[in-house]
Amino acid sequence: MVTKELTVGQLSARSGVAVTALHFYETKGLIKSNRNAGNQRRYPRDVLRRVVVIKIAQRLGIPLATIGEALQALPDGRTPTAKDWQRLSASWRADLDERINKLMLLRDKLNGCIGCGCLSLEACPLRNQGDLLGERGPGAQLLEPS
Repeated sequence: MVTKELTVGQLSARSGVAVTALHFYETKGLIKSNRNAGNQRRYPRDVLRRVVVIKIAQRLGIPLATIGEALQALPDGRTPTAKDWQRLSASWRADLDERINKLMLLRDKLNGCIGCGCLSLEACPLRNQGDLLGERGPGAQLLEPS
């Protein structure tokens, strides 16, 4: 007999996500539980797929706030489908492409640069001729916008 709801321990075991992480996801509104008569959490089975979506998105470096916004677009009470995943992943594609390009730029220039002005270099392969970026402060000024 298949139960309609999972305990937090069952959800943890099935998803590979720690109980504490599941509680955290719930406080952030990423997943929802019901309470039984003993006030114990019970998760609808569709939450298992949502947890998997969260973990995959996190591995891609998607911030939890962005994941939460995406999950809000999914209907409650049903397992996210392949079409849902296609829509979510398409919305993240541009951000992922931008981060990939930044990482490739960093990789390709790594031997000749230590971060665009962080040590007041006079010449930088990442466009810091004459240390103009040193005036903005410490750190890798061109790698992440302020």
